[in-house]
Amino acid sequence: MEYAVLKALHVGCVAASYFLFVMRGCWMLRKSPRLQQRWVRTLPHAIDTLLLASAIAMAAMSRQYPFVAGWLTAKVLALLVYIGLGMIALRFGRSPRVRAAAWLAAQCVFFYIVAVAVTRNPFPWTAG
Repeated sequence: MEYAVLKALHVGCVAASYFLFVMRGCWMLRKSPRLQQRWVRTLPHAIDTLLLASAIAMAAMSRQYPFVAGWLTAKVLALLVYIGLGMIALRFGRSPRVRAAAWLAAQCVFFYIVAVAVTRNPFPWTAG
């Protein structure tokens, strides 16, 4: 598979994954029964699997690896934080307030990951 096609798949999965996370978070805040629908519980996992597989393939194709390339290391570590916050937001948060805070924090981490990906800089808010 060509790198450009893989990157397009990856970016599409990023957008779909974020959209579904925001949607599920809104439903969580409203205590919507839609969260219990089968597709809502399975589709995000399928998209996230494609997202991770495309990321690994792009890293291998470009020969840039976590713990070698600083920006990629930052993305992987931030991804772990994002996953943890997402789990608190959508499943393990003990109160609606904790879930909402984790949901908002996860979105901040998501945008950090995107900024790192675009700039290829672990400190995207700095010049150069």
